[in-house]
Amino acid sequence: MILLISDLHLEEERPDITRAFLYFLESRACKADALYILGDFFEVWIGDDAMTPFHHSIARALRHLSDQGTRVFLMHGNRDFLLGKAFCREAGCSLLPDPSRIELNGQHVLLLHGDSLCTRDEAYMHLRRRLRNPLSLFILRHLPLSTRRKLARKLRKESRAQTRMKASDIVDVTLDEVPRLMREHDVRTLIHGHTHRPATHTLELDGQPAQRIVLGDWDRQGWALQVDEHGFHQTPFSLS
Repeated sequence: MILLISDLHLEEERPDITRAFLYFLESRACKADALYILGDFFEVWIGDDAMTPFHHSIARALRHLSDQGTRVFLMHGNRDFLLGKAFCREAGCSLLPDPSRIELNGQHVLLLHGDSLCTRDEAYMHLRRRLRNPLSLFILRHLPLSTRRKLARKLRKESRAQTRMKASDIVDVTLDEVPRLMREHDVRTLIHGHTHRPATHTLELDGQPAQRIVLGDWDRQGWALQVDEHGFHQTPFSLS
């Protein structure tokens, strides 16, 4: 059994989500062969050197899961793209590139956070390219912590304001981008998060059935996609 989750946006201000996640690890993830976390695991991440006791507690929980035999994979999201090797070493997890082509149930599947699919949001895509540039990442990681905190607050504030002003289809995935990416990576199943619109979308790709599975975010409820001998099944659950 494989489990996939995304968009938990963990932060100290939402202890209900943290408690639900820790229970999820103890009750479900411990029985899985692997757990994939597809981005925006944390609400914000300004660098491994800025870890607080809260972050260390999450890392310890993941390490405990890994030590029990469940492989843990983590992918960057748009909120936590500065997550680095130090956190992964402490948490016992492996950092996945975005996108990643893996094998699930004997078939090739493409995993990604999902923000790279929102190509109609040209302003965001431009910012994303700038921030993910290796030189920009190097500079960001070496800025003083106080500067990084101010920058993170500024970006979050601007992001929320701009998202409210944009049409819903602009901040959703570009549908033409989905089959293009699936052909490029030769897959019939694509799994992503980011949009907070959990669903399974069926499509036809070069005459063959295909699917795009959108993972749900953890806010009013939690979501997990389970992959087993019966197929792909995503279900919500109460955070309490």
